[in-house]
Amino acid sequence: MKKLLKILSAAMVSAGLTTGFAAAQSGSIDTTGPDSDNHITNTQTNEATVTNDNDVDIKSKNKQKAYSGEAEVEHNTTGGSATSGDASNTNSVSSDVNVSNSGGGTWSLSPPDIDQSGSIENTGPDSLNTITSTNTNTLTVTNTNDVDVKSYNYQRASSGEAEVEDNTTGGDATSGDASNSNTVENTVSVSN
Repeated sequence: MKKLLKILSAAMVSAGLTTGFAAAQSGSIDTTGPDSDNHITNTQTNEATVTNDNDVDIKSKNKQKAYSGEAEVEHNTTGGSATSGDASNTNSVSSDVNVSNSGGGTWSLSPPDIDQSGSIENTGPDSLNTITSTNTNTLTVTNTNDVDVKSYNYQRASSGEAEVEDNTTGGDATSGDASNSNTVENTVSVSN
């Protein structure tokens, strides 16, 4: 007697990050007679790949020079007073960088609802009957974060000369202060 072979396969391949649809996989084999091979195979494969590549560069450059002028009392019969004013520079830099790869929540693979079923009936004696259902879910998340923070600060401060010379009666000469100030604050937050 001839061997009767019937194979019924139902396959579905789907990829998704959220649910949103339902799929049904079913198959049926009926009335195949004796000594038949009957197989139903249901396969579902869900794959998702998330790749985040973040490059954050923060650069701050500050160059400052402060000079107070000269104060001189010279070539007088009676010297008076001379005062040079103060010279100052102030610099402040603040940066706040926030990188979030969460997409509003945690990445997850939520495969669609699926109903895998099969039925084999009335196949007769000595028949080989199989129903196979396979579900495969794969989520791959790759995060690459490069953060580069550089701060350059060049400062120079000079107080001017204070001279009292060549006077019959000397006076006062006062040079002012020279100062520089720099403040840098960088905040970087990366969330994967």
